[in-house]
Amino acid sequence: MQDEWEGFGQVTEDTMLETMDTSYDLKKLDQIAKGITALPEGKKFLRKLERLVEARHKMYFEDNQLDWAMGELLAYGSLIEEGFDVRMTGQDVERGTFSHRHAVIKTEMHEEEVTLLNELGDNQNGKFHIYNSLLSEYAVMGFDYGYAMASPKTLTIWEAQFGDFSNGAQIIIDQYLSSAEDKWKLQNGLVLLLPHGYEGQGAEHSSARMERYLQLCAKDNMYVADVTTPANLFHLLRRQMKADYRKPLVVFTPKSLLRHPKVVSTKEEMANGSFQMVIDDAEAKAAKVKTLVFCTGKFYYDLLDKREELKRDDVALVRVEQLFPLPTGEMRNIIKKYKNADDIVWAQEEPRNMGAWGHLMMHFDEAKQFRVASRRFYGAPAAGSAVRSQRRHAQVLEYVFDKSKDNMLIR
Repeated sequence: MQDEWEGFGQVTEDTMLETMDTSYDLKKLDQIAKGITALPEGKKFLRKLERLVEARHKMYFEDNQLDWAMGELLAYGSLIEEGFDVRMTGQDVERGTFSHRHAVIKTEMHEEEVTLLNELGDNQNGKFHIYNSLLSEYAVMGFDYGYAMASPKTLTIWEAQFGDFSNGAQIIIDQYLSSAEDKWKLQNGLVLLLPHGYEGQGAEHSSARMERYLQLCAKDNMYVADVTTPANLFHLLRRQMKADYRKPLVVFTPKSLLRHPKVVSTKEEMANGSFQMVIDDAEAKAAKVKTLVFCTGKFYYDLLDKREELKRDDVALVRVEQLFPLPTGEMRNIIKKYKNADDIVWAQEEPRNMGAWGHLMMHFDEAKQFRVASRRFYGAPAAGSAVRSQRRHAQVLEYVFDKSKDNMLIR
């Protein structure tokens, strides 16, 4: 263990907030893309899979509009080229619960498995290991916590089928993931991918219980992120391995955004960029903005659609991509930039007692003056009725853009 961890050190929260170089040579990225967008010759695959791989080739080499799955797979490929291993487990991770990943594909006649991330030729300096695991989150996450401890040069990932399913591993999260460095000075770089987002699918299929993880955050014990673009996911995953320290990373990943037409990035954004902890509104003109809205994750795109529908150029939408450590300096600079905004809003799709609002109140003093747009207080993360859920969602959106619509009346 001592040899495995040679070269890694302890850091403070200030270091965790520094921008890290996660760029990757574009020509090398092209080579990775070629490897994961071409099926082996001489093998017959299902036509659906052939079309999927063809579409990925087109999106990279012709359209330059890369979706979530491409951002994720390219991140893994780039790390493998650099000599890191990547390991992923969880229920249905090979295909992906929402059928976006298809990291393992099978031939039509013999169900022979092909993993394109292990077919990178000269770019194959590490290995990609991915396993559909049993329905015991506690056992699997516990095993992979140990794996990440024994192999800090492997990007080790556990993915929940739906975010709230991680509550089956709550003991591992509480006793080890969030606290082991404080208790025993043991670092760990395990990544949790937790699908999160309100699409009217009920309580267990909506929320990853964001508030629970944020309540566990203290000092420098972990990263928590809720990213909105494939490029930012790419850089977030690369940062996890490029750092000379290891911290657990909790990522609230999307469902409906996996194929959303606006959730795309260019290959140049992946090659040349870095992880953005806050994404400012590129379309807003600061002098015109009267309402400044901070939000996170998938809800941003709902707000964006509503702003376009209302034709409101006096509203700026700013995404907080990293929730812990909270980039308070960047957030304060944003507030200074929009000096004409006399209405600052925190907008979330979760109920008031859930989501990131309570966390913001504890870590950002300015938030105490914000107007909050959320569902009211509830005992369950979401309504069991899709119709009721949509009504609540619409009322929150309405209140963001019209403060006379008191959202605390939402039932």
